[in-house]
Amino acid sequence: MSSSHGYNIANTRTDYLQSSLDEEKTGDNPIAFFKHWYGEATNAMVNEINAMTLATIGEDGKPHARIVLLKAVDDDGFVFFTNYNSRKGKDLVAHPHAALVFFWNELERQVKIEGRVEKISEEESIAYFESRPEGSRIGAWASPQSSEIENRDILEENYQYYSEKFKDGKIPKPPHWGGFRVIAEKVEFWQGRSSRMHDRIQFFLDRSIWKKRRLAP
Repeated sequence: MSSSHGYNIANTRTDYLQSSLDEEKTGDNPIAFFKHWYGEATNAMVNEINAMTLATIGEDGKPHARIVLLKAVDDDGFVFFTNYNSRKGKDLVAHPHAALVFFWNELERQVKIEGRVEKISEEESIAYFESRPEGSRIGAWASPQSSEIENRDILEENYQYYSEKFKDGKIPKPPHWGGFRVIAEKVEFWQGRSSRMHDRIQFFLDRSIWKKRRLAP
């Protein structure tokens, strides 16, 4: 079946030639190696380097996915922030497991993380919230994220209301806004190779010890 406008999606192909990946390169700690790759992606000026797909399980048992931004990574996991009343926030409370995917096209690399999820501390959320630009802090109050709204005017009116409300003082963190941490249980590093013979090295926890294996592409 041909696609519309005479364009055949199936004929879209890219051959990956930049690099390779072996077990020795990845070391013994996937968090450390992620930071190494992140540093290389920074040096390569990857566009939207911290953008990642977040996949959750909905209250209806169906998968949901969207792009969010990584804001911290440490030995405890991968942190992002959101409205806890949003669809993803409710998903993660109901089913506290998630998958993350980074794709760094400029380096022909992908990283996939799977693990359990927990809310970060209120203190951590406040510290990050206070570092955000003023407009983003007001926006956290103004947008009832994922809720149906009648029109754009509602957002504009909310934004003006909270801009006026907080114009003479500190903008506090909304009680419904904060961070989640994905605590990795599996981490897979994918390096594109020619002829679809890609390198895939997966780390997995076995009784709290990181082990790794090579997966066929």
